[in-house]
Amino acid sequence: MNAITIVIGSICILMIAYRLYCTFVAVKVLKLNDSVPTPAHALQDGKDYVPTNKWVTFGHHFAAIAAAGPLVGPILAAQFGYLPGLLWLLIGAVIGGAVHDAVVLFASMRKQGKSLSEVAKEELGPIAGFCTGLAMLFIITITMAGLSMVVLHALERNPWGTFAVGITIPIAMGVGLFYKKTGNLKLASTIGFLLIMIGVFAGPSIQNTVIGEWLTFDYKTLAVILPVYAFFAAALPVWLLLAPRDYLSSFMKVGVFIALIVGVFIINPTIQFPALTEFIHGGGPIVAGPVWPFISITIACGAISGFHAFIGSGTTPKMLDRWSDIKIVGMGAMLVECVVGIMALVAATALHPADYFAINSKPEVFQTLGMNVVDLPKLSQAIGLDLEGRTGGAVTLAVGMTYIFTKIPWFSTLAPYFYQFVIMFEAVFILTAIDAGTRVSRYLIQDFFGELYKPLKRMDWIPGTIFASALACFFWGYLLLSGDISSVWTLFGVSNQLMASIGLIVGATVILKIADKRRYMLTCLVPLAYLFVTVNVAGYWMIKNVYLNPSAAGFNIVNGVLSIMMLALGIIILVAAMNKWVSLLQSPQARMKATNA
Repeated sequence: MNAITIVIGSICILMIAYRLYCTFVAVKVLKLNDSVPTPAHALQDGKDYVPTNKWVTFGHHFAAIAAAGPLVGPILAAQFGYLPGLLWLLIGAVIGGAVHDAVVLFASMRKQGKSLSEVAKEELGPIAGFCTGLAMLFIITITMAGLSMVVLHALERNPWGTFAVGITIPIAMGVGLFYKKTGNLKLASTIGFLLIMIGVFAGPSIQNTVIGEWLTFDYKTLAVILPVYAFFAAALPVWLLLAPRDYLSSFMKVGVFIALIVGVFIINPTIQFPALTEFIHGGGPIVAGPVWPFISITIACGAISGFHAFIGSGTTPKMLDRWSDIKIVGMGAMLVECVVGIMALVAATALHPADYFAINSKPEVFQTLGMNVVDLPKLSQAIGLDLEGRTGGAVTLAVGMTYIFTKIPWFSTLAPYFYQFVIMFEAVFILTAIDAGTRVSRYLIQDFFGELYKPLKRMDWIPGTIFASALACFFWGYLLLSGDISSVWTLFGVSNQLMASIGLIVGATVILKIADKRRYMLTCLVPLAYLFVTVNVAGYWMIKNVYLNPSAAGFNIVNGVLSIMMLALGIIILVAAMNKWVSLLQSPQARMKATNA
């Protein structure tokens, strides 16, 4: 199998799916109507509710949803071979992810851009709403701390990376001000993109200067700086920092993967992995469980991800200019993210399997596999780093992309630059999700604690905005600084897909209310049935075989209890939804009343 076949075939499938299935969902199921003003127009306040050009919103949304998941998930799932990950990415993104993102965005916009917990409360009742809010607050806190850890390990004592990432902040604010004053998106985009490129490539020249010394931070210092930055990203008007930074970052994200696609077409590397490996039955050095259900847990973003529900019911529904923009922003961004995941999978599986496992396994574990590295010593020498035992997936992506790029004759001597650039590219990828995720966490806190103190629910109340932003940053910043998040990070895969199940539950309820035909609910019920079963099987497997198994390396009673709590929340929400569905299906009057609500 060669890489070109996978890339061309995948892109063709996704383009056809967007043209046919996504159009069907937008037109027939959701019945998007541009004659109705969106919340961005109806509630315009110049801060959170801001009608925004669809391509700027696309850039923000894509940058926010495409964090570490589509980069790291497919790389870790390569343990099973290239076929399971490829199939799940394509099927999951079209049948599940695109629908999930669209219906969550639509449901939030119908309720004035409220968070999914508020939407669940209105659609399913107060118990389901409370459980949804609790689950969302728990998951977003874990997500922000976990993603931040990846960023900090990439930027720790790395002045080049810190400079390249940090310079995007003033550039984004300048672009936001320039665009607000002139309205000239093309000129603002051009200037911003050129400045970011200058900042990225100027990084190496400052490493051995006074500026480089100032920007050489240890982990603890960065763990304080990052939440402080996130506070401003969450509290400042969306047009000033968050939207332009995410929009500009999307150029780098898309540009790097276009470059990777071009590199694949020039080199056409052979996929060195088999379709299926011996680890599909479990016992692998990276993912302990069998290929199912863990392929759908390991790969979340890129196929279907509950994290997208935070963005789809957070910042994006307050920015959409027209209802029809849901198709390109919600569904289109999901399918582009699928391409990102496929390219990450290609980059990993283009490596020799022994090299891949040597990077992603601890040295003592790799020795038990009976494999001998092939190209890794040469790559380590070219990059200037010892690459063995650098687990987590980020280094594998950088090595895989460097391996492909340096096969092009003109770039054969640039391995260190490609490697460092991809590491920084990954950091920017993740930071944009932290920006939006912290802002969404602020919305959740205002909704959640607003039940106790009503003024907090007002998004335009400045003291409430400051308090909620500070509290959100404190929650995940404490976990980041203390390092406690590492003990529960393995929960993220299950909890993230549980969140996607909740999004599909809410979406199915909304479709039942508005659709002309009840069978349109199947657009949500089919992926929901698969995902809910998968989540519970995976959760039960981890509880039984790892968390509450004293002989397992990952034995952790707290993780086991938290897993049980999360799965219980999901069951409560599903039962509440099924009661609502039965009520609506049995009573035409109730359904008509709900449709007009």
